[in-house]
Amino acid sequence: MQYSLSAVERSRCWFIARRTTSLGSIVISKADEHAVPAGGALAVDRGQFSHDLTETLSRHPLIELRRGEVNQIPAGIVVLATGPLTSPQLAEDLRSFTGMEYLSFFDAASPIVVGESINRDIAFLASRYDKGDAAYLNCPMNREQYLRFWQELRAAEQIELKDFERETAKFFEACLPIEELAQRGEDTMRYGSLKPVGLFDARKGDFRAPENQSERPYAVVQLRQEDKAGQLWNMVGFQTNLRWGEQKRIFQLIPGLEDAEFVRLGVMHRNTFINAPQLLQPTLQFKQYPTVLAAGQLIGTEGYTAAAAGGWLAGINAARLVLGKVPLTLPATTMMGSLFEFISSASPKHFQPIPPNFGILPQMGERIKNKQERYGAYRDRAFADLANWRAELSLGKAYVRS
Repeated sequence: MQYSLSAVERSRCWFIARRTTSLGSIVISKADEHAVPAGGALAVDRGQFSHDLTETLSRHPLIELRRGEVNQIPAGIVVLATGPLTSPQLAEDLRSFTGMEYLSFFDAASPIVVGESINRDIAFLASRYDKGDAAYLNCPMNREQYLRFWQELRAAEQIELKDFERETAKFFEACLPIEELAQRGEDTMRYGSLKPVGLFDARKGDFRAPENQSERPYAVVQLRQEDKAGQLWNMVGFQTNLRWGEQKRIFQLIPGLEDAEFVRLGVMHRNTFINAPQLLQPTLQFKQYPTVLAAGQLIGTEGYTAAAAGGWLAGINAARLVLGKVPLTLPATTMMGSLFEFISSASPKHFQPIPPNFGILPQMGERIKNKQERYGAYRDRAFADLANWRAELSLGKAYVRS
């Protein structure tokens, strides 16, 4: 999944990633090693990152790596992290295990463009509001170009859903296909991933200056670097279920992408997750089967950093169960703790996947109007509480919220 990160989203992802790093996460530490420029966001060279992480795990003295399909939940202490496309056999076993049907939604991936095929005379490097390095390629549109693009998107041919998919079709609001956004109104994309605010082409002067207002784009398509060499660029917010021929035709209407070469066109797939509020504890143990834990998108958290955090907690607690120790619950003032508290206590009737966000954190004692100061206060409180939590653990105290 790829989508544009606002300042708030960048903050919350940094928030959870830095805490997971401080707790010794191999996944996040490897992500830091293979990070690519992305403004304030954490993005990685996927090929190098996945190869290094696989090699690290395969060489670990305490890990025996077995490759093969698992069709049913193993006996004993186990962590389920089956990913978004759980196999039918394992899905059926999990359905029987939990006694309930899966919930599901449709997740989608954005196209990836060859960097050399992007017209740099039009596309310019910048990050929104100059946050971090100039890490995104930005393709500006005037009103006429945008309206044509919007109209073509609305009329474009989509891949037809299969019968079993159509019956349960439900999109995750944070990852809507671009054509779905286009159907919601003329300006919907301009208030989402194509918003033209905070992006300035240094070659044309500052759009904020009154004399340069005429240069301000009507909409902007952003591309994020996908690899360290800058050879591949991901179209931010362009999850799609359009037919591949339609994708190429319509996306090449975007200024700067007239001759774009696509190494991957957008795809959409059905995702699955369990009803975590009904099934899981904040420790990520199943309520009825405490020796079985779950992590990743399966539990209804959204985003790579959240998946890494869930894997960390579930793995730590599985190890503690083996050693006869009490499983851990993270402080609710941390993003990780509040996220796992939320998914284990939300309304089961209307439960939907959720990414890390500041709205689930306990409020500060005093109201702080300035947003950046408020986020800073959340951060400082979280790190202080996490330090106290770790100190208690070092003294042999178990932190379990009743």
